Amino acid sequence: MPTNAPSIAWNAADGSAQSARWQSESGLAAPRRVERVDDTQSADSAYRLACAGTGMLWQGDFQNARQLLQAMARRADHKPAKAAARAAAKLAAASPAERFHLHRQAQAQRARTLGTLLIALEPDYSIDLRRAPDWRAAITEAWGPPTGEACVASLRELLGIVGAHEWRKKGVEIAALGDPPGNRIHPHYGVFSPVRGEYIDLVACQALPPGAALAFDIGTGTGVLAALLARRGVPKVVATENAPRALACARENLRRLGLAGQVEVLEADLFPPGRAPLVVCNPPWLPARPSSALEHAIYDEGSRMLRGFLAGLAGHLAPGGEGWLLLSDLAEHLGLRTRAELEAWIAAAGLTVLGRSEVRPQHGKAQDASDPLHAARAAEVTSLWRLAAAP
Repeated sequence: MPTNAPSIAWNAADGSAQSARWQSESGLAAPRRVERVDDTQSADSAYRLACAGTGMLWQGDFQNARQLLQAMARRADHKPAKAAARAAAKLAAASPAERFHLHRQAQAQRARTLGTLLIALEPDYSIDLRRAPDWRAAITEAWGPPTGEACVASLRELLGIVGAHEWRKKGVEIAALGDPPGNRIHPHYGVFSPVRGEYIDLVACQALPPGAALAFDIGTGTGVLAALLARRGVPKVVATENAPRALACARENLRRLGLAGQVEVLEADLFPPGRAPLVVCNPPWLPARPSSALEHAIYDEGSRMLRGFLAGLAGHLAPGGEGWLLLSDLAEHLGLRTRAELEAWIAAAGLTVLGRSEVRPQHGKAQDASDPLHAARAAEVTSLWRLAAAP
């Protein structure tokens, strides 16, 4: 094990000191104190240990560990009446931005609490517990080939890996890509899944600029927008990404769709070389700091990608070309960014707005009045901004 690799330590049944590599894609720190627990552990006791930050290395029946995690989640989600009333009053008195940060803090605390139930993995990623499933294929997809050393991870994170593995096998049907079966995008672990389709529909419905023989897709992710542009008849699409998982994901999806010869995927931070009649970008929508590598598709600290795209767009547009910025205004409703700031960045980049089409999201949270961010989500609009170099 490299000397700088994070590790986790505990005492075995005979009292001997044990340790293994700590694995956490979600950024959770290894618990400093670890206890061995098994099927005799009550949910109330486990939840108290979790709230105290104690890691619980599971030694019993694997399926019982899953049931214990569910019981802990119920306790995390159903606070005592007085605590729930205090939290509700605090949210009610908060500004939209404060409410957003309180919500993130609560989510982070919940993740830390539920992340304390731990599973040991053998050097080949197998799990040496009664009734343990064989998750080696899913874990290898997420983490890469086994390193030959044992490791410990949270059960909650392992369940997320398995869920991502199932999504990758099944794929997400994208109606704008045509009829099945050739209309599925298969997201990889750690790559944002195109389950919210409104921004895809905006691109599908917007008329292409005249003579759009080339398009750039900046920050392609799964490759869904690059594939859509190719299916709409753009002869050549260059898609860029700087995240290794997203690069592999986009390339695999484009091969599956038979578009690898029409779409080139390049590793780049924002723009590829040259100019194009059409440049498309769907940056992360919320200007907040990601707490882990998995959150970079959602949070863009300081609006770095958005501002970088705007600043460089004019220099990568062919004469008469258009830039399509796909952006939700959720950040505006949360008080994280104003419309005036966005418009000022557009003007400072030497760009002009040719037009804007918009759609209201239809996802479940927009209709969930119990969601702490419901007011902002209910008012949210996703837009396609048509931008051009100012004359």
